[in-house]
Formats: sequence, C-alpha cells, structure tokens
Amino acid sequence: MTPGFLSHLLDDAREMARSYSHPVRKRRVMGTDGYQLLVIQRLRERAREFHVPLANHLLRRFATAVYGVEIGNEVTIGVGVNFIHPMAVVIGGDAKVGARVRFMGSNTVGTARDNGYPVIEDDVMVGAGARILGPIRVGKGAIIGANAVVLHDVPPGAVVTGVPGVVRTPDVGERQTG
Repeated sequence: MTPGFLSHLLDDAREMARSYSHPVRKRRVMGTDGYQLLVIQRLRERAREFHVPLANHLLRRFATAVYGVEIGNEVTIGVGVNFIHPMAVVIGGDAKVGARVRFMGSNTVGTARDNGYPVIEDDVMVGAGARILGPIRVGKGAIIGANAVVLHDVPPGAVVTGVPGVVRTPDVGERQTG
C-alpha cells in the first residue's frame, strides 16, 4: 500500500461523510458496507494499474459474492461514492460515476449495447431500483427517484421520477426522458 493509496481511501471516507445530510464521522463511515466495497474497488483499480488481472478478477468476484455489486472493469468511480444499500447494484461498461454519488440499492447503470454508457456527475442521488441506461449524462446534484428509468440527459439539479423518467426542474417544468 502506497501513501497515495491510503490518502485516497481517507479522501473517500471524508467525501462519503460529507455526502450525508447529517454529520457523520469518518470512522463511522469506514465501518459501512459501502466503504468496504469502495476499498475493494480501489484495490481493483490498483490491480489494473499494475497489470495484475487475476487479482482484479478475484476482487470483482468477491465484491459480487459478498456485497451483491457488479462493477465493470472500465468503470470510473469518483471519490466518496456511497453504496448506501449495495445489494444488486450493477454498473457496467465504461460508465463514469462522479464524486459523492449515492446509490440506494438495486440500481442498474449501463446499457445492453456497446453504444455508450452513462456519465453521472457529482453529488447525484440514485434512488432504490432506478435504472440509468444508454449514453446519457446525469447533471450535478440531480436526484433520480426510486424505480425511475432514465433514458435521456438529466440537467443539473433536476429530479427524475417515473417510467419512463420525467424530468422535473423548477425553471423548465416537466419533460419526459423516455
């Protein structure tokens, strides 16, 4: 473990603590399943960086078996991403997840085809059962409601609800995403 790696893990804990709506200490965050999963993801990133494919593969299988989360090899995860309820979260392809994104559980981020993958910007909350599919961008601070299916871009700060997802913003009103 290099000092840079350990400081990255401390940054993850600090940013995860910041993502909560109430004060939370880093030490408490470090005991959560979400943080432990993030540590495994950081180890996987190191294994890929140092070209140790077997370690990456074994860590991926371990995360899937123990935490029920499947994160693809090309996925980029920002600092402090929080898997509040990690079971059944799938992030595929080369999706990009920004800092302090919160996944509430049973989420799918990706696509069935190789036509591009989602980019989720910083401080987004993804509700339980939500699906973010295709080559789209979810803007900073957006909220994806529980069970919403998002198929088109979401502006920063918007709220998306429904199937197909409807974008609700204070200045634009309602607009379907599907």
